[in-house]
Amino acid sequence: MTVHVPGHPATSRPRPVGRHPIASDDSVPHSRRRGAPPEEGEFVRPLNRRQVDDRMWELDELYERTSSCAPREPANVGPSGRDRCTAFQQRLADHVRRPGFELLVAEAVGPSGARDLTACAYGFPVHRAGSWWRDLDGHLPEDLLDVAAVDGLFAIADILVERRVRTQDQTRDWNLARRLQKRLLRAHTGAVGVTLVDRCDMESYRALQAWGWRPSPAETWATSHFVSHRLLVLR
Repeated sequence: MTVHVPGHPATSRPRPVGRHPIASDDSVPHSRRRGAPPEEGEFVRPLNRRQVDDRMWELDELYERTSSCAPREPANVGPSGRDRCTAFQQRLADHVRRPGFELLVAEAVGPSGARDLTACAYGFPVHRAGSWWRDLDGHLPEDLLDVAAVDGLFAIADILVERRVRTQDQTRDWNLARRLQKRLLRAHTGAVGVTLVDRCDMESYRALQAWGWRPSPAETWATSHFVSHRLLVLR
């Protein structure tokens, strides 16, 4: 599943920033803990901005692999798969420069000990005066704008997971998408998560709801005539 936050094309490579600590409870695979289900076997860890730049080709392959699970546009309608991947790279390169940017990857350890990238999620704080709200001005609940004014909102811009994560055990705490989004918000005590999903992408919308996301209280039938994305909230 892919959840997109629109962004402007990047014109330069991201710069490295400071360290990103790895929380102790995610430093070993969950499958090695007593009583943990095998679905928790992936390592979850952050990448700093230089690592994101160095591993862009892997993230691009992950995007191509996971986005292929989503409903496809009819032939000759919409961008090609390569164009979508290029847009993903540009979007990520743009977002990685935002203050407070954080990106997590999940990696599964194979029999040889090599780690394979299986999922990714990233986001950044959003502010009331920022550009993230672009097309949603006038269609947002006042309480969210108040939270944004005190730096209490964190936008989860993309969640890239395999189909099994979207369709199996969605409500379990160890569902990989739930683990990723919870970990992103954990460093921002009390923060409210927000994300945008294309209004036509019902598969992603249903998956997000199964992972605990809820429509914005301002979501109305009339709103759909003015904006192309739904705003979802995770508290």
